[in-house]
Amino acid sequence: QVQLVESGGGLVQAGGSLRLSCAVSGGSLSTYAMGWFRQAPGKDREFVASISRRSGRPYYSDSLKDRFTISRDNAENTVYLQMNSLKFEDTAVYYCAASPLLGPSPDIKEYDIWGQGTQVTVSS
Repeated sequence: QVQLVESGGGLVQAGGSLRLSCAVSGGSLSTYAMGWFRQAPGKDREFVASISRRSGRPYYSDSLKDRFTISRDNAENTVYLQMNSLKFEDTAVYYCAASPLLGPSPDIKEYDIWGQGTQVTVSS
């Protein structure tokens, strides 16, 4: 059974950076396109970034593409989200998710395996 475990969240000041990791166990990362989503209190879960299964082609939320970078290391079975110039409004629980698609996708319905999430809090 494939499991996803996120790490790297925490408290950071506005303008700072964090790198989130998503470790895949019980299966091969190369089998999945991967995505990052986030959910702030009282809001719906929203798309952040996605990356294709093998070529590593990324796709970003338009509002985040200048500050966030998604990457993957299939050999290490890990996906990353580098977040720079963090803002208060980036505060949320960040989730890693896996999709059987070949290419990246912003559609939350395409993802059927989810991690438990990691909290990111940005102080203003």
